[in-house]
Amino acid sequence: MPFQKVTPEKLSSAVTRQIELLILRGILRPGERLPSERELSERLGVSRPSLRESIAELQNSGLLTARAGAGVFVSDVLGSAFSEALVTLFSKHDEAVFDYLSFRRDMEGLAAERAAVHGTPTDLKVIQAIFQKMEAAHPKRNPTDEARLDAEFHLAIIEASHNVIMLHMLRSMYQLLREGVFYNRQVMFKQRTTRGTLLEQHRAINTALQARDPKAARAAVEAHLGYVETALAQNRRDGEKEAIAQLRFEHEQARD
Repeated sequence: MPFQKVTPEKLSSAVTRQIELLILRGILRPGERLPSERELSERLGVSRPSLRESIAELQNSGLLTARAGAGVFVSDVLGSAFSEALVTLFSKHDEAVFDYLSFRRDMEGLAAERAAVHGTPTDLKVIQAIFQKMEAAHPKRNPTDEARLDAEFHLAIIEASHNVIMLHMLRSMYQLLREGVFYNRQVMFKQRTTRGTLLEQHRAINTALQARDPKAARAAVEAHLGYVETALAQNRRDGEKEAIAQLRFEHEQARD
């Protein structure tokens, strides 16, 4: 018969499983510091030796990292799905930039569709709250704040899709975007007409999600990222034209 004796689970194993699930579900994020040993043991209701055993196991598996004098952190390596060599390659070629945007359009369109169906009421409240922050930030014209809120808005949608593979892959890609590997996101928020268009596009995405309309949510995300791709391509062309014009101007001055 396919039965085995039931053995009591060690407390440290229960702690390990709980922390693993928090990381898997994206609640504990790469680089995030865990509470102190005393606080964490109290929250979990386990002894410090049991907690230490669990932390050691998670460190050995690469999920947690201890930093001398600073504490225990979720490993940063979890925030990157790409090797350093590949990241460097991405940064050198425009082809990767536009393939990145195409990939985002496909994946985030699907994420929005899923979020409209599978997102909980609380998920939708989070998305609504971030959009309201975007509205409040818009008149202040701070490209750094607007770019940060833009990333938070899109990541909240991905989290609301409740697909952990999609979550970790796209979070990794957003990390590369924050680091400027593909392009400088703040450029998009420095232009008056572009800023207004982006806000209205995010409004359309949020409206579709709050109405739980999966088709409209996906279409709104795809339209938004299609616009970003077109605007970025135009910015690149304008930059190239200006560089050529500058060379002509310098050459003309040298002839005087």
